[in-house]
Parts: sequence; C-alpha cells; structure tokens
Amino acid sequence: MTTIDRREFLKASGALVVGFSMLGSAGAQTLRPAKSVAKEAADSWLSIGADGRITVFCGKVDLGTGTRTALAQMAAEELDVPFERVEMVMGDTGTTPDQWLTAANLTIFQGGSELRRACASARRALVERAAQRMSVPADELIVDDGVVRMKSSPGRALRYGELIGDGLKVQVDPKVALKKSTEYRLIGKSIPRVDIPGKVTGEFTYIHDVRVPGMLHARVIRSDLYDARIDEVDDREARKVSGFVQTVRKRDFLAVVARSEWAAIKAARAVRVYWRPVGELPEPALVFDYWRRSPVAKEEVTQNAGDAKAALEGAARRVKASYDFAVQTHATIGPSCAVADFRNGQLTVWTSSQATHSMQHELAVVTGLPRESIRLVFVEGAGCYGRNGTEDAATDAALIAQIIGKPVRVQWSRADETARSPKSPPRTMDLEAGLDAQGNVVGWNADFYIALNHIAAFKPLDFPLLAAMETGIPRPGNWVGFLFQNSGQPYPFPNVRVNTKHIGQTFFRSSHLRSPGRIENSFANEAFMDELAAAAKADPAEFRLRYLKDERAIDVMKAAMKLARWQPRPGPNPDAGTGDVVKGRGISYLRYNNAITYVAAVAEVEVDRSSGAIRVTRVCLAHDCGEMVNPDGVANQVEGGVLQTVSRTLKESVRWNRDRVTSVDWLTYPIMTMPEAPKVEVALIDRPGTPAWGAGEPTACAIPAAIANAVFDATGVRLRSVPFTPDKVKAALVRT
Repeated sequence: MTTIDRREFLKASGALVVGFSMLGSAGAQTLRPAKSVAKEAADSWLSIGADGRITVFCGKVDLGTGTRTALAQMAAEELDVPFERVEMVMGDTGTTPDQWLTAANLTIFQGGSELRRACASARRALVERAAQRMSVPADELIVDDGVVRMKSSPGRALRYGELIGDGLKVQVDPKVALKKSTEYRLIGKSIPRVDIPGKVTGEFTYIHDVRVPGMLHARVIRSDLYDARIDEVDDREARKVSGFVQTVRKRDFLAVVARSEWAAIKAARAVRVYWRPVGELPEPALVFDYWRRSPVAKEEVTQNAGDAKAALEGAARRVKASYDFAVQTHATIGPSCAVADFRNGQLTVWTSSQATHSMQHELAVVTGLPRESIRLVFVEGAGCYGRNGTEDAATDAALIAQIIGKPVRVQWSRADETARSPKSPPRTMDLEAGLDAQGNVVGWNADFYIALNHIAAFKPLDFPLLAAMETGIPRPGNWVGFLFQNSGQPYPFPNVRVNTKHIGQTFFRSSHLRSPGRIENSFANEAFMDELAAAAKADPAEFRLRYLKDERAIDVMKAAMKLARWQPRPGPNPDAGTGDVVKGRGISYLRYNNAITYVAAVAEVEVDRSSGAIRVTRVCLAHDCGEMVNPDGVANQVEGGVLQTVSRTLKESVRWNRDRVTSVDWLTYPIMTMPEAPKVEVALIDRPGTPAWGAGEPTACAIPAAIANAVFDATGVRLRSVPFTPDKVKAALVRT
C-alpha cells in the first residue's frame, strides 16, 4: 500500500482550501422536553418510536473516547435491535438518569452494566406484552431486529413500535438475565464510531459551536497572581469598546459582557483592575521537600503482609530509592467553554462537563437556586481526562447569566486553561526492599506522600470552583481521586508494608488527572522492581514472572514480550551503542487498582547523551480489560493512553514562581508533537463472558516506568523524577 505524506500532497496539488462559516447554525440548540430520570424506571432509560427507532438516555457522557458508540452497542444488543436504530442522549440532567461522573474508568463497567439491565428489563416487558396480545407463553417468542415473533409461526409478529403504547411502565430489574456472550451479535464487534464522520467533515457540534437566541458573550477577568483580591475596578475604557454591554461584579468575581466574543476580549483587556495579592506558592526547585514537610492529615496502611521490618533487617542486601512525579495540568487542546441561559427562574447550562448531574449541586451552591431549577446539557468539548477548566467555565456562565438575565457564552483563553485550570498534586514516594543471597525479594516497605481527597465517592461534589471562591463561598478542598490505589504492589512477596501519608492541603487547586494516583504509584513500584532485578542480576521480565501467579497477569506479560520480541538479559544493554545516541528497552506491569484491567508495556528508547533528549521510538502494549465491547475502541484508548503519557513522562510539568503560574501556553507547557510520537503496537486479549472493565486509564500507568527502565537499559542511569527532561538526563549521566 502506498502512503502519501500530507505535506507532499499539498505541495504537489498546489492548493490548500480552508472553509468555514460564521453563521453558527449547526450549533443552534433545541432542548428535548424534560422527562422522568428515575433510575428505577425503565422509561427513564429509553423510548421507542412508532417507527421502531430507539432513543437511549444515558447519564454517562462521551469525552471523545468512543463510549457513545460502545454504549449504543450494549443497548442494541440487549434490545435485539439493529445498531443503526439506536440514538444516544448523554449527560442531560433533564432527560437522563444520574449515573455519577464519567470518571474512574467506570463508563463501560458501571454505566454500561446499568444500561444493559435497563434494556434487558425493557425487552422482557415488551416480549411479555406481545405474549398477552398473541395469547401465547412468552417462552414461545423470539426477538429479531426489534420484532417479536412466534418461534413456531414466524409470520405472527409484532414490532416494538406497535407494543410500546404510552411507555413501558415497568421497573428496572437489577437481577434481570443479560445475554450470554455466546448469543452476542453486536458486543465484541468493531463498529465504526458514530461521531467520527461529522468530526472529519466539520459538521460535528462541539460546545464551542453552541448558539442560543439572543446570546451574549462574556470574558471573566482574573488576576495572573496565584491568589489575589480586587481592591478597585475601572471599566471606563471598556465601556468605549463597540459592542460592550456591561460589567459584572460579585465580590472578587469580575467579567465583561459584550455582543461578540471579540468585543468581550477587547473590553476585558481595557478594564483596569487593582489586585491585592494574598497568597504565595512554594519554591519550585524545592517543591518535593515542601511536600514531604507539609502537615499529614492521616496515614493509612494500604498493604500489609508478614513482618516487613524484620525481613529487611535480616536481608542479605537492601535496596532503597525515592521517586517524584511533577505537578501537571490537563493541557486540553481546546480551551474550556460553556453557554448558560437563565429565565423564569430556570437555569440551563450547555457544557462539556464530565459531571453534569453533580454540577447541579455545585451550581445550586453558587447561584442559590434549587437544584431542580438547574439543567445541564452535555455537548462534547475538546476532551478531558479529569476535571480541567470545563466546570469552572460552566459556573462562570451560569453566574453571569443569572446576574444579567440573558443567555451568555463564556470562552476561556489558552492562558486561562493552562494556568488557571486545576492541577494534579505533586507526589513523592520512598521504597525499600530486601533481597536474600539468591536475589529473591524477602521484604518490601514503601511510603507514599499523597494529597488528601476531601470528597467521598458517589457523593455530590463541593470542588473549589473559581467562581465559588471569588464570590465568597467556602469550599472544602480537593477532589483528586483515590490516590492510594496501586500504592500496593502486585507481587505476592512474603513481607510487605505500604503506607500512604495524606497531605491535608495542596498549594494549587487540585483535581483528578488521568489515572490519578495509579500512574504515579505504578511508576514508583515498577521502576523499583527494575532496580531490584538489576540488583539480583536478573532479566527484568523474568524477574517479574518469577513472582506473578495470576494466569491473566502472566498472559499480558508474555503477550507484550512476544510483541516486542523480547530478548532476555540482565541489562544494561551491551549493544546500546558507542556513539552519542544509545538504545534500550524497558518493561512494566500492573493491574489497575490491583483489582481490574491487566497491562504490560515494553518501551524502546533512544537517548542522546550529548543533548540529554530521550526519544521513545516504539511501545508494545498488551491489554486485558475482560470482555471487549468494541475492540477497535479499546485499541484507540490504549494507543491514545500511550501517546498522552509519553508526553507527560518526557515533557509535562507546571512552571511557577512564588506568586503565579508561568505555564500559560504551549511554549511554557510543552507537550509531545506529532513527529515525536512513537510507533504503538497493541495486543488485545479478549475474554468474552467476563466483566467488561475500563480501558481509559490503565494503559497510562504502565508507561513512565517502562520508559525509565528503558533509559537504564540504554545508559545504566536511573531516572526517578518525572518528567524526564534533557537537563535531568544530563545531570544523571554526569553523576554516573
């Protein structure tokens, strides 16, 4: 097959045509009528038209991960209807049940399971209704393409559209029998994603495209300082801007409203604000020391077996290492945006939030409105893996719309998104292990310094949104996810003690960033396993397999090794090279949360000794998330997880000084570019009939350690602080 380089194609064709429209008609919004969203009612989950078309109402959302397609497959499978007949409505609090956040790797496992039960309950009710109409037992009927037929007389049939009447009027049965894997016709197939054609042609409506009648535009004005209060505002120059409508202020919340986005931008620049600084950030160079010295709110032993202390004291050899993971930001490609409309006491917000139902509570607190008077409608944005600036933008828009009584669109800038969106907290980890005379691990001890999670699972959020804090509403703290997960290592060593120290307060607003806790903890555990393998003079893959007993764990390890054509050696690589550029490969393994998806990765790298630059050339990854709904969708997630995490591992770190964040754009917060992307090869292990676990987060956890271990294989140098920047590499090489 001949491949054509895009740049060469454009040069040869001699033309580049770019088309766009300023009308915005594609983003015009029409709200569906509100309806029941009670999770126990089958009618809350789906409706069936007279033509047999199915509308499925799902509380989860698609953040660009393809779940709109996968969830539609699951619904169509249980209903026995063609995939093309299913339309998904996602994350609209006025029409969809509350399925909690689209987070924690739970969309398919939790959200899909709930949806399947609702659809199976609906199918059973329709079959029973058909049995009554035909005066035959239900077990004499079958369903094919949404048509209920008699087994013995297929000509006697009723379509779903003929049976639905004014609704299902049944409860969701939590124990309803679901289809067996041997009966699947849709689950397990790589059905093309339904959103891709519109995204390719430009017809897809993103949140940035949303338009409502009479909509105005707003820009929120915030200080560049880390923490500041308003002393004085002078908007006289802003009022001279053509299209200016008004200034909005509520305590330290300040915005300008205009008739166009450009007018809002110009007006915001023209406002003079006198800010009073009230906070200070820690010294960046000493951030990990600062983190270790910060007050600990609580300690928890997350893994305990045998007597680790005694085992270490009696070990023939003891190995110690400490690891750091930098503060990072979500680096969403498109800055956050939201549209809000407040009229007749009702607030409607169009948002790309991953937590529309929880946002009802958050907006109720900020606006003072009853929760039932607030509706959030999900519209896909630029994507996120965790809480970026999307929820802040939604709150900005809601507050402004409430104050001015008109629909308003809030668009964040690149600096807003990169500097002001929530950050992941820093992480430090201390590990020690003991080996016997034969190189076997006899004891393992670890301390993880993690941020305290202030919010309980499956409860309404009280995140410190900017607009909430600026208007004087106290917020309890961080929603960072469950950072203790994967602090416990996955190998059944005889003596283990793992302790987590929960730091009470972070210095940035902190939120969950993709694979929260698991990525940092797995980095430390798997990089340290490599150090132990080297101390034991063992091949790092063989060293891991020596301890793994779970057959599925062994399978992913061997699948990754086979894909990478792994050649055993104790390392470092004797054939790394003699010039400036040396080569190596490293391996890592984990089970996500030590309970679900299995992942093993092999990274191949080139390290330029003279510049310190690391290039990841190839990543081979084996992945077992149980039953796969859409294998191509799983592969997409695995490949995307590799690419994003290579970027996080090599480049990403928030920069700041004592009074402000200085990461404000792609120069000051660089991410991996397309030419730097490695080749990614994936081995998917499908296990039909087993639980369908998540595929969105586990891959990321394997990448940092695989890269660190590959660098050691190439250079003999250990890198223990993410990101692995050229300066860190050169400094490590000097120390050897």
